[in-house]
Amino acid sequence: MANKTEVNAEPGKQELFIIREFDAPRELVFRAYTDPDLYVQWVGPNDLTMTIDKWDCREGGSYKFTHERGGHKYAFFGVNHEVLAPERIIGTFEFDGLPERGHVIMGKTTFEELPGGRSRLTHQSVFFSVADRDGMVQSGMERGVSEGYDKLDLLLESMRSNSQTA
Repeated sequence: MANKTEVNAEPGKQELFIIREFDAPRELVFRAYTDPDLYVQWVGPNDLTMTIDKWDCREGGSYKFTHERGGHKYAFFGVNHEVLAPERIIGTFEFDGLPERGHVIMGKTTFEELPGGRSRLTHQSVFFSVADRDGMVQSGMERGVSEGYDKLDLLLESMRSNSQTA
């Protein structure tokens, strides 16, 4: 793939940044983030199947989705604090497979328009502790994010092709 996913996790900090450019306008990338029929097609590693349990992508709305691999299910959920099309999404993110609750991540995803019908996504996650952040990085999240964005590239290409033939 021409576009590479960049994950920046500076040692000793409670945050990480994910930066990715796409060969598609930000409106399409934003739509892929907010439309459940599109979201389910690209989020997560290639070896997981995803289902959406709840999807209310508006300010104050909540979501829950499940990834499955070999009979093991991993659920993720959160609340949307702001959904401002096509500029940004701010909200929480939690994994329900941890031994205790409270490992909430606050995230902000911004969608920037670039020349030539391209866009840049910047996601910032802020964790309660450095240990939480490091645990997320060590869990293999970078592989899952990269594989997901590679799938998103293909989905965006398909969306652009379909809109040109319509």
